[in-house]
Amino acid sequence: MITKTQLLIKRIFDLVLVLLVLPLLIIPILVLIIIAAIDTKEFGVFSQKRVGQHGKLFKIYKIRTLKEGKHQLGHLDQSASAIGKYLRRTKLNELPQLFNVLIGDMSFVGPRPDLQGFADELKGEDRIILMVKPGITGPATLKYRNEERVLERQKDPDNYNRTIIWVDKVKINKKYVLNYSFYLDLAFILKSTLNK
Repeated sequence: MITKTQLLIKRIFDLVLVLLVLPLLIIPILVLIIIAAIDTKEFGVFSQKRVGQHGKLFKIYKIRTLKEGKHQLGHLDQSASAIGKYLRRTKLNELPQLFNVLIGDMSFVGPRPDLQGFADELKGEDRIILMVKPGITGPATLKYRNEERVLERQKDPDNYNRTIIWVDKVKINKKYVLNYSFYLDLAFILKSTLNK
């Protein structure tokens, strides 16, 4: 299981990496935010409350990809703007989460931060997942890279998400925390980079 020392090393690594990467990506991020604003006709940054480490809520940042209106699980790609579909598919819409890593709400690797009603309602030994900061990538993120397309094929996407995908993600994320290693984090970062 992950220790306090490992959590500290993980945080130091996150800070070093984000301070190396962010200066190189700040201009591309700003350009994508401007393009998204023109494309969606709304402010180019989207923020939303998510469940973080120890169940604490924080604001996650993404590049806006969805047009104005109501958005349903399993139909998000249909609500995306033309450029938004590309940003979602390539995960470039998640670049502003580097700021979440910088300020300490997120890590490069960990369980994806969930909306209220999921991680905050974990019980018993499943709550071990909340020991770590949520991540930009991780084992469940890689497995469910095409989650939206899987949900599009379901008659009841919300039920499928709660009863199948979420249950599997909990198992995957528990295994990650219980078997944590710094080298495993490096492997997930490498796999995520190569899968772009």
